[in-house]
Amino acid sequence: MSSKTPVLVTGGAGYIGSHAVLALRDAGWPVAVIDNFSTGFRFAIPDGVPVYDGDIEDGALLARIFAEQGMGNGAGAVMHFAGSIVVPESVEQPLAYYHNNTVKSRALIEAAVTAGVPHFIFSSTAATYGMPVASPVSEDCPQVPINPYGWSKLMTEQMLADTAAVYPMNFCALRYFNVAGADPQGRSGQSTAGATHLIKVAVEAALGKRDSVAVFGTDYDTPDGTGVRDYIHVSDLAAAHVLALEELVRAPHTSLQMNCGYGRGFSVLEVLDAVDRVTNLKLNRQMQPRRAGDPGSLVSDPSRINATLPWQPQHADLDVIIGHALQWERKLQEIRRG
Repeated sequence: MSSKTPVLVTGGAGYIGSHAVLALRDAGWPVAVIDNFSTGFRFAIPDGVPVYDGDIEDGALLARIFAEQGMGNGAGAVMHFAGSIVVPESVEQPLAYYHNNTVKSRALIEAAVTAGVPHFIFSSTAATYGMPVASPVSEDCPQVPINPYGWSKLMTEQMLADTAAVYPMNFCALRYFNVAGADPQGRSGQSTAGATHLIKVAVEAALGKRDSVAVFGTDYDTPDGTGVRDYIHVSDLAAAHVLALEELVRAPHTSLQMNCGYGRGFSVLEVLDAVDRVTNLKLNRQMQPRRAGDPGSLVSDPSRINATLPWQPQHADLDVIIGHALQWERKLQEIRRG
């Protein structure tokens, strides 16, 4: 029997959540998943992991899960990934985003407090910085989101900070930059149809699922005019969550807010060149105008996470990230063919 505290992963059938489940299991933590399967996939959850098909807004269900999994009364942790993530959609449907990302997070936090679950790890985002005043972006940069998605996540960070100030709970908010890649062992990957992530789109195009890749904006103040982003391998990100959990357990009166990125940016064209290199193909690129609200450069300053956690990224290489994404895309074709 593991001496490690049980962990409930919300959205554990989704892209990042499923990798966190794998990382927790690999490190020996008891794990359960709650997911409403609006965007998640059952095949992404390993055999033997208890799965609850339901909503994080359902307080009665959460109370039952906590009891069944031995959580509460000072034991257990919540790792919260459930939520909506498409920025343009958040602009079109702000109330849906505030409900799914903020109102439901409030219900989840309340259920954890009521049960006495002492640790909470939150999947936050660099979108909380809005159009950053500096690049690379440190945690001290002002958090001024420019869309409902960013605001919905920042509100949840604030709720956690206010909750941790008065209840016996500590939390870690990890602000992701651009997550990409797939489990190196091929156990999970980005499976959402119509995903908007550049590397996902590019490997789909490389396999003939798309005719071309759109490049939004070629006139930014960057070396080649296209947007620069900090791409982090999803398995390195999942590893950061496990280390953050260990730190919350070790220091129960400390809460953390940290960027998750490598501190190195690649432009859109550099990413597409890398996909060409890895696949030995030439992607069809369609130059398009800028999208509203896209910063020219968004690169993390990872100094804080590097100083706080013994985090050693294993896959911080663009070609490796693309290779794993491509491997998963091929596997996904097999899964869907059945």
